[in-house]
Parts: sequence; C-alpha cells; structure tokens
Amino acid sequence: MSTPEPRQRHRIALVAPTLENLGGQGIQARALAESLRGEGYEVEFIPINPRFPARLQWLRRYPYARTLLNQAIYLPSLHRLRKAHVVHVFSASYSSFLLSPLPAILAAKSLGKRIVVNYRSGEADDHLTRWGVLVHPWLSLVDEIVVPSEYLREVFVRHGYRARVIRNVVDTSRFRYRERTPLSPRLLSTRNLEPHYGVHNTLEAFALLKARYPEATLTVAGSGSDEGRLSRLAASLGTGGVCFKGQVERRAIPRLYEAADIYVNSSVIDNQPGSVLEAFAAGLPVVSTPTGDIAAMVRDGETGLLVPPGDPVATAKAITVLLEDPERALAITRRARQEVDRYTWARVRGEWADVYAGRAS
Repeated sequence: MSTPEPRQRHRIALVAPTLENLGGQGIQARALAESLRGEGYEVEFIPINPRFPARLQWLRRYPYARTLLNQAIYLPSLHRLRKAHVVHVFSASYSSFLLSPLPAILAAKSLGKRIVVNYRSGEADDHLTRWGVLVHPWLSLVDEIVVPSEYLREVFVRHGYRARVIRNVVDTSRFRYRERTPLSPRLLSTRNLEPHYGVHNTLEAFALLKARYPEATLTVAGSGSDEGRLSRLAASLGTGGVCFKGQVERRAIPRLYEAADIYVNSSVIDNQPGSVLEAFAAGLPVVSTPTGDIAAMVRDGETGLLVPPGDPVATAKAITVLLEDPERALAITRRARQEVDRYTWARVRGEWADVYAGRAS
C-alpha cells in the first residue's frame, strides 16, 4: 500500500486523550498525530480531556464536578470537526465511550464526515456484551472500526462487526537497544497502578525472587487508584529493594528501561501494551501474562516468557530462568528486537492512508 500524494491527503480531526491522561491511548494519539503531520496531513487534535482554566483546577479533586466541567469544555470544541474530511475517534469502553467517542460520532455524523472509530480497550467483549443497547446503535453509524490487534478484531467479529487491524506504533529511536551481559536482577514495571494491571502480583513475585537474589531491585513507574494498597503491600513483604517512581514524564521513560535488565508485566485485562514494545526496543527480556493480544507479541520462549495471570510463583520462576540461562535470555531479546520492527510507523503508514481514503483492506 502506498501513501497518497499530497493533493489527495485528507484533513484529519483526531479526537483522543492527551498525555495528561494516564495510559497508552494518549501515547498512541500523540505518536499518530506527529507521524501524520510528518507525512503532510493537516491534523486537528481535539482532546477529550481539555485543560481546565487555572482558577478551576481544584475541581479535579471531585470526580462528578470534574466530569461536568470536562464535558462543558469538550462538547463545544467538537465544532472544530467542521473543517475535517475524516474524524478519527479514539475509543475506550463503558462510561468513557458515552462521554467521549459518542458525542464525537454524533457530531461528525450530523456534519456528514467520514468516521473512523479506533477502539483500543481490552475490555471490549464485556463492554459490547453488557452495554450493548448503549453501544451498538452508535457503532452502526461509523464508516470504519479500526483496532490494534487480531484479538480485538475477533471480539468485534463475534459481535457482528467488521474491523480492520492496524498495530500500535512505537518510536524505536527513543530507546537505545542494549544487550544485557551479564543479566542482573534489576526488574522494571511501567504499568499504571490499577487493579487490572496486576502490579501486586509483580511485587509478590519480586519478594520470592529476593530470597534467591538478595541484590535484586524492582522499579515501579506509574500511578493510579491502587497506589496506596501497593505501597502497603511492598512494605508488608519486608524485602526492600522496591522503588515507586510515581507518574514519570514521557521523556524520562527511556532512562528507566536503560537502567533495568528485565521487564515484568502481570496484567489480567489488556490488549497490546506499548510498554512491552518499549521493552523489546530497549533490549529487556520480558516476562508477562498472555492477556489480550500479548501472547501474539510475547511468544513464549521466542520473544519472551509467558506466565499464568495471578501466579507470582510462576512469574518468579520465569525470571529465574532468564537469570540462570543468559544465552537464552540474549536470544529472546534479539528476536524481540526484530519483532518490534512490525510496530513502527513505516509499517502502518500506508494502512492508515487506506483507512482515511476509504480503500478496502
């Protein structure tokens, strides 16, 4: 597939979260906007989480007030869709779908725009099943549904939708690939501190590993609703060596990977996490659960090691396997570095051009 000539390029309205929202959607939205502009597209970025006036920042502490103010700023901003040829809407699930994608879909439809819904939540099956009456009538209005993984495409097919797969993008130039020889027990987790990311399992696995490798360390980067509980758990394990970094600025993330040797992910709900791709790009062997599309990225024994969700013993054993067999760990990281090339802008640019032009996949 080729990228269209400049005269054929469309003006894109990108309705998505900014990096102020925790999670991968903001990262992917920013990467997509920058890449499209680099190709010569006009991109109008419309944040679903607009900045609050300075005098009203205090309302962020109160969930309902925060939502009301957010919608009061976000909804009027949708008038900017008028100038677009294509409206590209990032979508999560549940109430987030009703608050952000749905208004954009309705506004774009009323303006006669081509609508692309880029659905990215690993909770899609439950969302489409239990919230069907609040979702299906609106998804039927869109021109194209794009998902980042075959896992999500199959979910949509089961619910009667056709979806196109375009993978997430990682900017490999931001990460220095380094082979760890020897491999040290310096672990890293960069998932947000929410229950479905299972960081408690990573902490418990680390405590088991610490008994065998007293010098082991674990860096936990991220914030979220589970932060207090996880801090208390780390203290109760009594092992030491755990460093909670909190929310880390995007530009500082590569330094975390550079300083670590093994990446650990314990999510129980997921899709196609960019953090795993970043670990691949930086040369960290990955130990992960196979949730969502992860099993297609982290192929067990080939590009990483897979462990059952909620099993800290298996997680600790997999980390030990890497530490005790450095040649195997090195082979895994080399294959993973080759794998990540499938998730670069060069591989998906033509696919997005086809979506915006309405060409069949």
